[in-house]
Amino acid sequence: MTATLRQTATTVASSMIEGASMATALIGGAAGAYLGYQLAPADWSDGTRIAFAGAVAVVGAVAIDGLAELALVPLRRLMRTRSPLPSTRRSGPAPAATLDEALAQVVTATEEDAAHRAASASLRIDDGDNFLRSEDRWRGYEDGEASFYLAPGVVLHHRTERSKYGHREPRFTLLTGDGEQPVAITGMEEIRHQLAARAAGLPAVPATVDTEDSEHKVLITELDDHLKALEA
Repeated sequence: MTATLRQTATTVASSMIEGASMATALIGGAAGAYLGYQLAPADWSDGTRIAFAGAVAVVGAVAIDGLAELALVPLRRLMRTRSPLPSTRRSGPAPAATLDEALAQVVTATEEDAAHRAASASLRIDDGDNFLRSEDRWRGYEDGEASFYLAPGVVLHHRTERSKYGHREPRFTLLTGDGEQPVAITGMEEIRHQLAARAAGLPAVPATVDTEDSEHKVLITELDDHLKALEA
């Protein structure tokens, strides 16, 4: 039997097992409801008899389902042993025969590690977990840094720095090909601000500037007004 047919057969068998479990619970509930209504004293009101039948139905469903599980649990265990979960990790390369080959393998592994670290660390600035967490869009480099292509001439760069306590901390910056200074990024709204400014042909001033320079403050205010007008 091919792997595809085996997987299909296993899926069908698992569905039948779960269907049998549900069916036994329904049968037990229906039987309990019928018996409960019939066994209820005739002098009880219809509402009381129905409530009593409902209680007996619940007990019947639980009891029958529990008995059925005695047979279904071993079948579920058998399905798991016959169809182990597929591995998402690809097999590693064969042992290197030369030092140069080993170096090439390590370089590739370092680049992949850098991309993985950048995608994982992006949770700090992308709580949506559906954009920057795409590891395939990160390109890792052998120095441990990585970049995420955003638009022509605009990439998000990731690197790690040692904190004063010796811990590795992620740092994200926006890099452009037009000679502008890198912009520190701490949230998705800052990336949106930068891209919107460039799309509108406006100066890409950081969304927040820690300075008392009134010219900077005026420029930021004007830029925000322009962006709000464009988005309206």
